[in-house]
Amino acid sequence: EVQLVESGGGLVQAGGSLRLSCAASGFTFDDYDIGWFRQAPGKEREGLLCISRSDGGTVYADSVEGRFTFSRDNAKYTVYLQMNSLRPEDTAVYYCAAGSRPNAGCVYYSGRVYEVEYENWGQGTQVTVSS
Repeated sequence: EVQLVESGGGLVQAGGSLRLSCAASGFTFDDYDIGWFRQAPGKEREGLLCISRSDGGTVYADSVEGRFTFSRDNAKYTVYLQMNSLRPEDTAVYYCAAGSRPNAGCVYYSGRVYEVEYENWGQGTQVTVSS
């Protein structure tokens, strides 16, 4: 069974940092496109960044580029989202996701990142940034 479990969320002051983790079981990230997403109350889900399984290329949403960074530890079957210079508007539930379907991936358009056919999602972890 494919599972993704996020952790590392919490309460942080504006300007602070957090590192989120996403641990995989039942599969290896090498075979999947991977992404981080978030959803704030009353808002649509927002793509933050995606990594292509084919070439490792990464696309970032304009809202987080330069502040958020993706990394991975293949030995631990874990990917990370390092978040720096956090702002109150970064408050949301953060999700990692993975897609293995042929068309799975992300599209960058007009500063935003959109996922396509990501079939595996974690349960999310809450990040709250106080002003």
